[in-house]
Amino acid sequence: MNGRKTDIEPDIDLPEEDEEATLPEAEPLELSEGPSQSMAAGRSAIERYAKLAPTAPGVYRMVDVDGEVLYVGKAKSIRKRIINYTRPAGLDTRIMRIIAATHHIEFVTTRTETEALLLEANLIKRLRPRFNVLLRDDKSFPYILITADHPAPQIVKHRGARNRPGDYFGPFASVWAVNRTVTALQRAFLIRSCSDAVYESRTRPCLLHQIKRCSAPCTGEIKPDDYAELVREARAFLSGKSQAIKEQLAAEMEKASQALDFERAAIYRDRLAALSAVQSQQGINPRGVEEADVFAIHQTGGFNCVQVFFFRTGQNWGNRAYFPKADRSLSSVEVLSSFLAQFYDDKPCPRIVLISEDFDERELLAEALSAKSGYSVEVIAPKRGEKKDLIDHALANAREALGRKLAETSSQQKL
Repeated sequence: MNGRKTDIEPDIDLPEEDEEATLPEAEPLELSEGPSQSMAAGRSAIERYAKLAPTAPGVYRMVDVDGEVLYVGKAKSIRKRIINYTRPAGLDTRIMRIIAATHHIEFVTTRTETEALLLEANLIKRLRPRFNVLLRDDKSFPYILITADHPAPQIVKHRGARNRPGDYFGPFASVWAVNRTVTALQRAFLIRSCSDAVYESRTRPCLLHQIKRCSAPCTGEIKPDDYAELVREARAFLSGKSQAIKEQLAAEMEKASQALDFERAAIYRDRLAALSAVQSQQGINPRGVEEADVFAIHQTGGFNCVQVFFFRTGQNWGNRAYFPKADRSLSSVEVLSSFLAQFYDDKPCPRIVLISEDFDERELLAEALSAKSGYSVEVIAPKRGEKKDLIDHALANAREALGRKLAETSSQQKL
């Protein structure tokens, strides 16, 4: 099955706090900076392992004399791919450096090329090979959780494993974005955010009730059925039915006004204002895109920035800039292709992924993400329309983010 086998270390825990990524140094191109093993010796080792390589799809790992994994790649036929490294013509400097440093090659076969793509992404994230594109600062994203394990459900920020019963909404790009949204939703739906222990200990309403951010179910200030209706409305709003909920609240406000119940009408007015604040804070809110992640890459001077926007239920839930580590000989298309597979290695995927640049394995990636997710996932490089507008907006953000990062790096180097 393979030339040599090694155990793979378990996944490394990701840090929990949001920090702005530092800009990686671009990999130099000089061949002399590789390990002191000749091209001839490296090619000889590769030729030896090419004879042992399986013809099945799978993943190969090129390893140096010290046991460090230099590069992880995938192939429809591992043997054919390894043989390509033995051909003297048409090799760029990066590939020549890999060949010169290679001592042996390890193989893992898979049933399909799709499985090979997913395994490759997982191994790159675990092993962090020197010559692969590396996704840096890959932190888990925060979600909003409306719990389902208590008679009075709670709305909270959540990050990590989804072990608690309830409905999870996200991802949000940052803790700041999710905190801001939770605060606005408290004003709109008056759902508690306190822990169950605090809830059980209350004998009178807390400060959040006084500032109109909680309906105080803990002390019976609201009937259980009425509180359940607030929770239902919040779930509906976060599930994409925002317009229906706003129309319902507007109708209730009008009804209260006609009945001269102006205090109740004011409550509905304030809740409507809070919902409008949620949507206005989100900036772009495309009408024709219910659920999508938008990826745009900008490359300059051997550095890359990938800007990611998250759209769920027709709402913009924020964006984040990544600065992947990559050899500067790689094109932006190559960097983006590798980045995407690694990005979704441990994250749920939306049904639509929009990308700024098309690449040869786009359909293979869509097939792999569909298999991993259990539903159909489209990977699209839009050329016109609203989706293209989203890409252009993300590209502008990527360009600005990389410009700022390069300026900051230059300033720090002068100090």
